Amino acid sequence: MVCLMDRDPWKLSQSGRRKQDYGPKVNFRKQKLRTASFQGLPSFSRELVHRMGLHPGLQDFQPVEQCNLDYHPMRGSAIDPHLDDAWLWGERLVSLNLLSPTVMSMRRGPPGSLLLHPAPAVVPEASVDCMATPSRSVLCHEVEVAIPLPRRSLLVLSGAARHQWTHAIHRRHIQARRVCATFRELSAEFRPGGKQQDLGQELLCLALSFQGRPVL
Repeated sequence: MVCLMDRDPWKLSQSGRRKQDYGPKVNFRKQKLRTASFQGLPSFSRELVHRMGLHPGLQDFQPVEQCNLDYHPMRGSAIDPHLDDAWLWGERLVSLNLLSPTVMSMRRGPPGSLLLHPAPAVVPEASVDCMATPSRSVLCHEVEVAIPLPRRSLLVLSGAARHQWTHAIHRRHIQARRVCATFRELSAEFRPGGKQQDLGQELLCLALSFQGRPVL
């Protein structure tokens, strides 16, 4: 799949990344978008999208945008903590990790605190120590959750993980070339019954034609 990606040009992006966009041109601040240069998701993603739909929780997932990101340690690649837009993009973010393992780091934004509980005992002898360790409350900004992403793993962010916890990839967690393909679905505003449902249907038809090239 990465060999097929590499047949098309990559654009330099922020923080040492390269990217390929298959989606509409969007101004999130003004909440405007243009479809003129969007021809759909790439043809090599057709089978992947089909296979994603076979998994529980993704049967009705219809991606309308694909963003490929290329990380490399020689470029100091990383991505800062952020929340994805929720005006155009919907409840689930689905990301496929390719070529090498990495770690996604997640934080819940302030204000507030989190109640931390002792980790479950791995061996029976450790259960006594776990019961003796009390739960404790800590400030949100003091907690970072590290999520290992093995090569060829699929990550789905939804609910609180999608809307309340920022996600990031630190430079120290890029040890070799890493490519990820992130797929996004439409928000309720662009789905049937939403005030921009006609535009949403147009975007979905374009996306699922699988005739796209990277939008420059």
